[in-house]
Amino acid sequence: MAIQNLDLEEQEQLDKLRHFWEKWGTLITTVVVLALLAFAGWRGYQWYESNQAVKASALYDQIQADADAGDTAKLANSLKLMQDDFASTTYGQHAGLLAAQVFLEKGQAEQSRAALGMVAEKGPDKGRQGLARLQLAQQMIGEKQFEQAQQQLQQVDASYAALVADLTGDIHTLQNQQPQAIEAYTRAWRELDSNLAYQQMVGIKLTALGVDLATLETPAAAAPASAAAPAAASSATPAAASSAASASSAG
Repeated sequence: MAIQNLDLEEQEQLDKLRHFWEKWGTLITTVVVLALLAFAGWRGYQWYESNQAVKASALYDQIQADADAGDTAKLANSLKLMQDDFASTTYGQHAGLLAAQVFLEKGQAEQSRAALGMVAEKGPDKGRQGLARLQLAQQMIGEKQFEQAQQQLQQVDASYAALVADLTGDIHTLQNQQPQAIEAYTRAWRELDSNLAYQQMVGIKLTALGVDLATLETPAAAAPASAAAPAAASSATPAAASSAASASSAG
């Protein structure tokens, strides 16, 4: 009797399972198949990415060789292949920056700007996009295309704030806008490390505009090295104030 009851219970379970599968079986099968397809697609994407990276690397080597040889005709052809197939890769950005420099050195400014434009618009890395836009702005300033240069600078990543400020100062200087130029150069000077030659170059621009660098305080110099000597910290030269601030923070 117990065996018979057990068989009836099993039968009920089978009936419930059959009913469940009739209701949900198609959906479950579909979900499993989609999951398997997604996994296969991911593996395929990984293979594709790896394969693309190998091809892009080989093409970049060719671009490097053309650049080293200074052959702009071959370089233009190689760069076009890179832009057609790998513009949105890191290799594409490196190639564009390299080619732009060679084109500029060879007096081919239009091709240089085209290469930089591709890096700025298509590349995946914001840092390299910023470098491309900075170089574009610099070329535009040289051609007195100040509005276009400003548009490029407005899109540069904040990590290049000092360089953006310096080029903004150049734009104002060339338009005889001295107060705005001083303000921009001052921002650049304060952003830059006092040990960098770049800060010294910005300092020369400020001095040419009549600014006494001794009157400028970097954010680090604004906080005195100790409460006992605030006057000394504020009246020191920028380099000395920076050293005092460094010593204070180290302590």
